[in-house]
Amino acid sequence: MGAISLKLPEDVLEASRRCADTLHLSRAAYIRQAIKHMNRQTQAILRARRLTDASKKVRKESLRVNREFAAVEQTPDA
Repeated sequence: MGAISLKLPEDVLEASRRCADTLHLSRAAYIRQAIKHMNRQTQAILRARRLTDASKKVRKESLRVNREFAAVEQTPDA
């Protein structure tokens, strides 16, 4: 496992200690869980952005295809 050195403001450090104590975790374990949670949240945001970008890229083509189908549906049968 890698290690990092982290400088935190006193209020954040104290809040993390209290939260860790409440959950019966070490402060290090609490911070590891917080980072894992933030990583999952960030990955979800990035997935949503990629999906939105992909949707925007195909939007014009989808509208064109829908117009073609609408035109075919409105054409009387011969």
